[in-house]
Amino acid sequence: MAHGEVLEFEDYVRTRQDALLRSARRLVPDPVDAQDLLQTALARTYGRWDGIADKSLADAYLRRVMINTRTEWWRARKLDEVPTEQLPDASVEDGTEQRADRALLMDILKVLAPKQRSVVVLRHWEQMSTEETAAALGMSAGTVKSTLHRALARLRQELESRAIESCDQALGRADHSEFAEMGRERCAA
Repeated sequence: MAHGEVLEFEDYVRTRQDALLRSARRLVPDPVDAQDLLQTALARTYGRWDGIADKSLADAYLRRVMINTRTEWWRARKLDEVPTEQLPDASVEDGTEQRADRALLMDILKVLAPKQRSVVVLRHWEQMSTEETAAALGMSAGTVKSTLHRALARLRQELESRAIESCDQALGRADHSEFAEMGRERCAA
């Protein structure tokens, strides 16, 4: 490569390296890998710089080199799979418990007044701030806080009573003081 083309390449890299690094970061999640990817692509492009007739297309050419390099790295990755005679014991969660918990929560929410339910849903499911919840419901932030406090206390109470009922039914016991404590612990968790 002629001395003029080397200077031209150096100037190109100096002016475009930030944009090219952003492109590399979009291709690989790790910032260090992105820098490695860009350096590899620049090294490969350097040897072919004189073959790029239209230098205005250099970005497109370099991005294509980065994509091809990333694909090569992906294909060459070492997989940590080892063939064995026996399959490892692995539990696969089927989501049944999550669906049951969600169904229980939806059922318990029905005991709340509509205003309380709205506050709980906006604060905890929609993850709105107190101020955002207040603005959405047309109430003060203090009212949101007190309504939320009462609603959560009511939900805890309902969970405890349902836990006691289900334990009584399952065990046929009349003494349920220990189950009330378990229900409180479950609600606190």
